[in-house]
Amino acid sequence: MPFTVSVGEADFAALRNDHAYYVDKTDIIYDLVHDTNNKVTLFTRPRRFGKTLMMSMMENFFNIRKDSKSLFEDLDITKHKSFCKMWMNRYPTLFISFKDVEAEDFMGAYKMLASRLADVCKGLADIGESGSVNPADKDIFNRLMYKKAEDDEVKNSVKTIMRMLHDVYGRQVILLIDEYDVPLAKASEKDTAKNQYYSGMLDVIKGIMSTALKDNEFLKFAVVTGCLRIAKESIFTGTNNFASYSVLDERFSRYFGFLEDEVDTMLAAADRKEAAREIKEWYDGYIFGNSYVYCPWDVINHISALRYKRTTKPKNYWKNTSHNGILLTFVKRTEFDVSDKFEVLLNGETIVQKISDELTYDTLHSTEDNLWSVLLMTGYITKADAGEEGETVSLKIPNREISSIFEDTVVRFFTDTVSDDTIKELINALWERREDRATEILSGLLWDTISYNDYHEDYYHAFLTGVFVARGYSVDSNKEKGLGRPDILLKDRKNRRAIIIETKKSDKESDMDRDCEEAIKQIVRGKYAEGLRGYEEIICYGAAFFQKQVKLKLK
Repeated sequence: MPFTVSVGEADFAALRNDHAYYVDKTDIIYDLVHDTNNKVTLFTRPRRFGKTLMMSMMENFFNIRKDSKSLFEDLDITKHKSFCKMWMNRYPTLFISFKDVEAEDFMGAYKMLASRLADVCKGLADIGESGSVNPADKDIFNRLMYKKAEDDEVKNSVKTIMRMLHDVYGRQVILLIDEYDVPLAKASEKDTAKNQYYSGMLDVIKGIMSTALKDNEFLKFAVVTGCLRIAKESIFTGTNNFASYSVLDERFSRYFGFLEDEVDTMLAAADRKEAAREIKEWYDGYIFGNSYVYCPWDVINHISALRYKRTTKPKNYWKNTSHNGILLTFVKRTEFDVSDKFEVLLNGETIVQKISDELTYDTLHSTEDNLWSVLLMTGYITKADAGEEGETVSLKIPNREISSIFEDTVVRFFTDTVSDDTIKELINALWERREDRATEILSGLLWDTISYNDYHEDYYHAFLTGVFVARGYSVDSNKEKGLGRPDILLKDRKNRRAIIIETKKSDKESDMDRDCEEAIKQIVRGKYAEGLRGYEEIICYGAAFFQKQVKLKLK
């Protein structure tokens, strides 16, 4: 059968029916159900580490409304024959995901939640017609399905549906809630004193979770996933046999993310074994418990790209899948300065911090320790040593992909804080062809940024672009002009003039003059100016960067 990967597919049945490559994590079912007695299990992991696919797999395995034998054929779980006979498709199973419950304000998010519950009811419409179900529950079920339920009915909705499933099938219900904390995370980001988004959403989610999980006679067991374990809001307080497993815990650590042998096997199946080193450098490095894991989202995306073009270079697939604003929020805080720690991390070294896996969204930013804890739980940093335990741990950036996100954040923070007068003076010096003054200003700006060893051409390019864009200047970057792509193109349409800057990264300080000349030659060879028809004045600069030094030369 030909090798195929399915990018973004989180539906286990669809993935298996399409014969897409699947990294077998099914033994988590046996380890969870056979080897623990948890009434409620919470798994917290960063975004894009396979939580939703895992929950979909569990739903297909347990759900009495399905016949899933063919989906699990030849997978690890089927080795436990007596277990499968006892559990596969034997229990009513309710699967709900809160990952899309977000909006700009509370009412918008509440409507999204009502729509999510309505979709769940539509998928179970037949139980609303069963003669085994209490008529009062049928009425509530219909109001939920048509988005006409009262607030108290919404808060009690999951328990109501579970009671109906119990009435129809005569067995306790397995409850799976995916991304339970997304509504609270989004509410925390958008909250203001005026709209009280967070407090309103907390009240609703707490109502749903508490009625479904605490002293619910219809519950067999529940599995819940999210990014953070919410502690102080008491969502889980009083729940019997509650267990939580975060990135700090050894148990179940190998089931979220790909292990190195799993990636090697996948690359062999894809006939792309030569990419192993680059994939490891870019997407490996996370330590969950005592397991070293790759981000599965990145691995699958990159292998898909490699199948199309064998020479495809790794890139950042993760940065647009999750809200990266927390890094920028972190470095902007005035009550603690993290610049030195960012420098250490960006230089590939480690810092030591006190970490907690019990957090609360309304106090995430209250202490520096909390923010480092959030960065750990959400995948921006990782433990440096798998064997390390306790509240105080060594932390590092896991790989090149996350390092690039840190770099982008540093550039953005810096360009946001440079004074307008300084940028204005730089722009004037460039227009006036005063290369020495422009060099002096740029060197001063670069000197004030966070320092680290791995400066590269993309960093300097982003630095220059950020300096101009942050102050409202129109910049074309790496767009086709003439026969090539200039690094920076700054246009003044009103005065029909433009600036072209081509950048080079020098290997040593003594190469900077030569590299400036080479950059100017590239502008000429590429005929970059020929693409600027109608502009009467075109000023060209070659720029060379070495660590925190810069030199500009005028053509």
